[in-house]
Amino acid sequence: MTTKTALVTGGNKGIGLEIARGLRALGMNVLLGARDPIRGKEAAEAIGATAVPLDVTDEDSIARLAERLEVLDVLVNNAGILLERGAPPSGSPVQMLRDTFAVNVFGVVAVTNALLPALRRAPAARIVNLGSGLGALAYAAAAEHVYARNPLLAYNSSKTALSAVTLAYANELRGTPIKVNVADPGYCATDLNGHSGPRTPAQGAVAAIRLATLPEDGPTGGFFDEDGPVPW
Repeated sequence: MTTKTALVTGGNKGIGLEIARGLRALGMNVLLGARDPIRGKEAAEAIGATAVPLDVTDEDSIARLAERLEVLDVLVNNAGILLERGAPPSGSPVQMLRDTFAVNVFGVVAVTNALLPALRRAPAARIVNLGSGLGALAYAAAAEHVYARNPLLAYNSSKTALSAVTLAYANELRGTPIKVNVADPGYCATDLNGHSGPRTPAQGAVAAIRLATLPEDGPTGGFFDEDGPVPW
């Protein structure tokens, strides 16, 4: 049996590293994408993966990686940023939204488009985008929900947009063996939130690992946490 190859963007720490670790434990050849080559190399060596330089906002960086990949079985778009710290929507600078979307949305599209030829050459590729319950409109519309009380305009709207992006790719690729889904890791303690979350990065990785290894009859175009489907 041919060993599957997986790429995890932003994989040198936090949830991304735990996803990479989990996929490596399943026997996959894991490419750990990182902007910082030194941190990427250290993280990759610790779990038996291969570090690859990748900045999801840099077209040249993405193109160089695409050139070296003939076949890709799993793409986990994990790289993401959260820049706001307590500013209300009305006090959010537009540039902060631009910077956030550049990574959380445009970076996903750029990487996915560049690597789609390699994904199509795999027998049954899986694309997993790391979303967030903070981007779920069903939660944001419920005033009593805890997520509605965290109006992070840039981050939340970027994750809402990511859900729409995921559905667009899932719909385009229906009828092919490729499945595209969103994984919600939950509120995990990572650098992104100052390690304030109650869940561990390993717990947050569970949903993404499950979606990366879906069987042939598995779902596509869905939003899932470790227990199953969650509201958009």
